[in-house]
Amino acid sequence: MTILFQIGFLEISWVDIFDITLVAILLYQVYKLMKGSVAVKIFLGFLSLYLFYLVVSASEMELLSNILGQFMGVGVLAAIILFQQEIRKFLLVIGKTTQFNRENILKNLPWKKNDARDSYTLNPIIEATKSLGAKNTGALIVFSKNTELKFIAETGDAIDALVSKRLLIAIFNKTSPLHDGALIIYKNRIKAARCLLPTSEQENIPAQYGTRHRAAIGLSETSDALVLVVSEETGQVSIALNGDLFPNLSSQEVRKRLQNYLFEESDNHPKEVSKKMSEPKKGETKKEKSTSNEEEPNVADLK
Repeated sequence: MTILFQIGFLEISWVDIFDITLVAILLYQVYKLMKGSVAVKIFLGFLSLYLFYLVVSASEMELLSNILGQFMGVGVLAAIILFQQEIRKFLLVIGKTTQFNRENILKNLPWKKNDARDSYTLNPIIEATKSLGAKNTGALIVFSKNTELKFIAETGDAIDALVSKRLLIAIFNKTSPLHDGALIIYKNRIKAARCLLPTSEQENIPAQYGTRHRAAIGLSETSDALVLVVSEETGQVSIALNGDLFPNLSSQEVRKRLQNYLFEESDNHPKEVSKKMSEPKKGETKKEKSTSNEEEPNVADLK
């Protein structure tokens, strides 16, 4: 092993530099995944406990060292339990970027190139969204291009029907027994309705967004799905993707983002999304901006 330089008794080589760089990149990616969530506080608490254990061990406090040592012995298992959502997101990012996933391998085959584009018709979705927003009828629609989200679909009622404007409006009608919860669309078919979504634990979500928007962000954090939200309070349409929210979108913007998600690689930048989520759009009134977070008090009220 070639030694690059030496600091006292430490011998630094190119392998050590490469190792440190990889660890720094890994820690930075973990920080990005946990940023803005309660997981950061849990991680700091876990780190503080570990540092306290090192101090206790160095002070030769045997009883306390044994107690903390037993806890640290299952530290990996505890980390998996405490940070299961962040680990899931991290593995999802790796799975989406690797060149060996099914989508990247098959997308260049001649008979696969137009499958996604041919399987979706966006007009019924856009028209239904406009109609629901005009009547201030709340809606939560999940789009998935890679998986059927079976675990989420099993929380609701199976439908398996072709997407149409009338069917979407009928499902989210306030008198419909299926209007509570989310609707899942996969390959231009409605797989299930009245599905329950996990709510986000982010602390920087503006107060005007209720449980429906938090559920949309929550699912986008734990999967690669795109979630479309129609606010029951204002009729505004928002889209959640990769843990971020694009609020108050026009029909043209909704169509563009759906096309980018379903047919192309998404080019949304996190900084742009954060700015849009925290600042009102041009023309947005103060009344709309000050909408109370009491819009949807619980998951069961996702209308």
